Amino acid sequence: MKTELKQAYNVDLTAACEAEESRNFSKAFAHLERAHILSQKYAWAHTRTHIRMLKLGWRTRDMREVVGQLTRTFAALLFSRIWVPLGNTGRANVSPFAPMPLPEDLARVLYKESHHQAER
Repeated sequence: MKTELKQAYNVDLTAACEAEESRNFSKAFAHLERAHILSQKYAWAHTRTHIRMLKLGWRTRDMREVVGQLTRTFAALLFSRIWVPLGNTGRANVSPFAPMPLPEDLARVLYKESHHQAER
């Protein structure tokens, strides 16, 4: 993961922690969704994000989220390097196969990352 992408990912993970600590669970999930979008092509980071969503689903007693995140966690380990639906937020309330629109700021970071990899 290139430095700028890693920094953006870590910013959203930190913001998710802070939101969860202040019991703003919808904001915590929103930051985890952004972290998910950034991490999709990196198996460990992608899996880590799903584990965080799983824990937050458990904390909020959202069993649909817990079950959805269990399956997505294993899929992240297996398929991250093969295929991911660009922009997918990773939550249990969306299809795990559906591409979704990218937030503009994340699109810029991902664009730079993809061009950096193409130059290698």
